[in-house]
Amino acid sequence: MVDKTGVAGAADTDAAAGADADAKSGGRAGAKSDAKAGAATPRERYRAQVRAEIKEHAWKQIAEAGASALSLNAIAKQMGVSGPALYRYFAGRDELITELIRDAYRSLADAVHAAAVTGADPAGLAHVLRDWALADPHRYFLIYGTPVPGYHAPEEITGISSEIMADLLSACAALETDAPATPFAAHLADHRDWAGDHPAPPAALHRALTFWTRLHGVLSLELAGHFTGMAFDPTLLYEAEIDDLRAPRG
Repeated sequence: MVDKTGVAGAADTDAAAGADADAKSGGRAGAKSDAKAGAATPRERYRAQVRAEIKEHAWKQIAEAGASALSLNAIAKQMGVSGPALYRYFAGRDELITELIRDAYRSLADAVHAAAVTGADPAGLAHVLRDWALADPHRYFLIYGTPVPGYHAPEEITGISSEIMADLLSACAALETDAPATPFAAHLADHRDWAGDHPAPPAALHRALTFWTRLHGVLSLELAGHFTGMAFDPTLLYEAEIDDLRAPRG
């Protein structure tokens, strides 16, 4: 947690920290040298600390009332500061949501890629996805749940999500050595913009999309509590879906 008085006086604190850092490093030239060397100034460290605390409060709000209820003013009140003080760190609600979505996608993309580089097949990646989702359902629903009204994610977010699909496509391509043609696979041969420049054959595109849609369907229902009272183990259902999805086609 950061010092609340420091946040309230953010303008003066940031300016003072920056001036002190410049003076100690030999003025503007010294500050540039520190930046090139990757050294964070006191002002930058303080700013990162405050932004991290704001995001912590944002996740708590999302857990309690959903992303659509996210409010910088409410977070400011929880931190004991004025609303304008926080707008020095996030320009508005949408910028904060973008940061949270970026963090979530980056976390999942890194987890999936770490498994992919060790040779994980689609089943292995599916287990990574479920473990990640169960670890923080609110984080999962922020990126795969109902869109936040009035919010539109920037292109860079789509870029991170495409990394996840690229790893899944590579894993699926390794399974499709002699897959029979299907009508949908033939369709995907000419409708593959969503796959970027990945060279996966149409059959792998089909398998990857099937994995993605069916597993997210099971996860979304499980995390939303729709299996409660049905007296079966969602883990076993997920495993059964994986077994079915990786079975040879034809």
